[in-house]
Amino acid sequence: MNLEYKHLLPENFDGQSRVWVYQCNRVFSLSEALDIEQLLETFTAQWKSHGTPVKGAAFLFFGQFIILMADETGAGVSGCSTDSSVRLIKDIEQLYKVNMFDRTSLAFVIKEKIQLLPLAQLAYAAENGFIDADTLYFNNLVQTKEELENNWIIPVKQSWLSNRIPVKL
Repeated sequence: MNLEYKHLLPENFDGQSRVWVYQCNRVFSLSEALDIEQLLETFTAQWKSHGTPVKGAAFLFFGQFIILMADETGAGVSGCSTDSSVRLIKDIEQLYKVNMFDRTSLAFVIKEKIQLLPLAQLAYAAENGFIDADTLYFNNLVQTKEELENNWIIPVKQSWLSNRIPVKL
């Protein structure tokens, strides 16, 4: 599975640009993905914070992850502008009958596919060899462009999960 995405991120955004990662409970179909990419493009073109345009970007990666990014070096993102981005994601949820806010479902690369695993099944998955220390994990807790580039898709042993599951490091 090709996990290259960094070359798609805007080079002219500061490394400390804020990032929000929304994971869908399923892969979007091709037609859904094309529609969503258009929604994201329209949103970022009109994204404002107290009337000032936000230097923003949005992506749909791997057909399942929506990434919103705001470079705050020019203008900061306010509560209202963050609320508008959350409304966008909620609209996508309703339009496509998906869940984008389930933080108890974790994404891993297993057998060359992105697989979702409920947090409650982590220990079972580790004990039975479905995941191990080197399994790639989508760390959706990243908060900056720099973290997105370096710490989003990482081995389990480099994530907060290494303390939660019985994985031999």
